[in-house]
Amino acid sequence: LYKFGAFVEWPPTAFDSAAAPAQICIAGADPFGVLLDRAVRGQRIAGHPIAVLRVDRVDKGVPCHILFVAPSPRQPVAEALDKVRGAPVLTVTEDGPDPASRGVIDFVLRDGRVRFRIDSRAAEGDGLAISSKLLSLAVKP
Repeated sequence: LYKFGAFVEWPPTAFDSAAAPAQICIAGADPFGVLLDRAVRGQRIAGHPIAVLRVDRVDKGVPCHILFVAPSPRQPVAEALDKVRGAPVLTVTEDGPDPASRGVIDFVLRDGRVRFRIDSRAAEGDGLAISSKLLSLAVKP
């Protein structure tokens, strides 16, 4: 999840300062647990140290740079995504049948492997630039 950050360019206003952390937020059911915390320890995104935040609900202004949204009884995925639409937040989701429940990056199962697809229009709308290297690795919708 955090490795996507190396292939994304956020607008300068997305960070409060050069020393501000790149915030990875997990909303809904957390499939990563402590493994994510361990994986990001000492890592950086665009020179920013990484911090992990788990949230029960996503609201406008949530301080996230990368937001993984999983299904939750507290908030539908589509509603959570709508709260950050237009903000410089890289949204990541798991394959769902409803297009409104798909983030900029959406994990999918293909041939027994976890892959991802990218909605480059959604990224542009959120003020994010996705590297052509990452786009070339994505599966087609």
